[in-house]
Amino acid sequence: MQEYLLSIRGVCKSFSGVQVLKDVQLDVRPGSVHSLMGENGAGKSTLMKCLFGIYRQDAGEFFLEGKPFNFTDPKHALEHGVSMVHQELNQVVQRTISDNIWLGRYPTKGPFVDERRMRSDTLALFKRLNIHLDPDTPLHQLSVSQRQMVEIAKAISYDAKIIVLDEPTSSLTEHEVDLLFEIIGVLKGQGVGVIYISHKMDEIFKISDDVTVLRDGLYVGTDSVENLTIEKVVNMMVGRDLKDRFPPKINKPGEVHLSVKNVTTKYPPIVRDVSFELRRGEILGISGLVGAGRTELIQSIFGVRTLVTGEISIDGKLVRNRKPTDSIAHGFAYLTEERRETGIYPLADITFNSTIANIRSYRNKAGFLVNKRMDEDADKQIAAMRIKTPSKKEPIRSLSGGNQQKVIIGRWLLTQPDILLLDEPTRGIDVGAKYEIYQLIINLAASGKSVIVISSEMPELIGITNRILVMSNGRMAGIVDTERTSQEEIFHLATKYLSNTREAEV
Repeated sequence: MQEYLLSIRGVCKSFSGVQVLKDVQLDVRPGSVHSLMGENGAGKSTLMKCLFGIYRQDAGEFFLEGKPFNFTDPKHALEHGVSMVHQELNQVVQRTISDNIWLGRYPTKGPFVDERRMRSDTLALFKRLNIHLDPDTPLHQLSVSQRQMVEIAKAISYDAKIIVLDEPTSSLTEHEVDLLFEIIGVLKGQGVGVIYISHKMDEIFKISDDVTVLRDGLYVGTDSVENLTIEKVVNMMVGRDLKDRFPPKINKPGEVHLSVKNVTTKYPPIVRDVSFELRRGEILGISGLVGAGRTELIQSIFGVRTLVTGEISIDGKLVRNRKPTDSIAHGFAYLTEERRETGIYPLADITFNSTIANIRSYRNKAGFLVNKRMDEDADKQIAAMRIKTPSKKEPIRSLSGGNQQKVIIGRWLLTQPDILLLDEPTRGIDVGAKYEIYQLIINLAASGKSVIVISSEMPELIGITNRILVMSNGRMAGIVDTERTSQEEIFHLATKYLSNTREAEV
């Protein structure tokens, strides 16, 4: 019997000159769960996409059951026994569960799709996996967690030798997580190798046989889970030199500017009884696990989510942000987490994307837009933000991620905000552009703005913030002084209220 079902040797991968994987290795034994860990940007998903044929590595080799291979695309991978459940779902939500599971490989009867067989095959698959869903249900009628279970069932339906699960429990309920672990146990018994990507420490130590850690695209090490502790894994993940990665903190926090008291939200994921203060000129970081309520807390302040209880005060005066327009009028700006989905208008030009949040100010007395003023402001923002573009009329989708982010930040600055809420402001941005965003955030705080930054990257939070608020299971686990804390302390605070739930990704 082959010692390793899958072996990865010396894999390297770069994007636009930025190396994201360097000399990475991995060995997966038959009938084992091999957890792949590392912070955001460590290269975990990129490595798996190289394995699955989505990307082609620049160097290195893959071996399946001792034989070298390179998959040209995901279809090629699936045909050879490697399947993958991606972190971001990519489903046809208007079609049924059955359609989504068998898409591209429909059972046929003559020239037609055999609908009866497709339904019976789906039911048989669900019975095997203990999933109770009607195969004829359109996907858009399912919850996110149910859609995730459908995607997991689809991956298993290929009878793969290797199954990659990339953050599979990020949207699952506790019961569904337990069900998934039962399914993984069955797969192990069948000799399947499971690669499990997660930061959920309780899950890692519950289901893993082996653990490999990547850091900044580099292979750190592999060990049996029996030889590891949470502290050892954390040290492997975060042991890095932060020197020269961040600009000096020239901002000086002053008097209390924003006060948030006893905020509790109405709809899940629920934020429970959170209170904190933000000072003028301060950069407050928000850390925690995905699903911990970081984004929901900010959305509740900005009026996107409904409050059950809570008060928001600016300079001691109570304000009511029932909707985002109220928040903008009160001096708030909100940079959303998903730039492509909720931040930019991809087909529109830079001028439109720069001015849309302040569009009313460009109307004349007759109600028509004054294009000259819009163009002038767009030019000012391009210069001030150092946006690299041949023209303000360039579609924003043609810009790099960093330059797109600068346009969005510039858009909000045109509303002259006093409080900026920035959710993952450097996600998907290269190292050089990140530094420029860091410098911009620090300069804004130095000019007297109050800034809240949500980030999944702890080095980033420690590098640019004055204090860090840590969320755990919808509750505030604590606020730490950035100069006196450590990444290990933040990790432990993030798991403070996780006794009855599971969450992901710091």
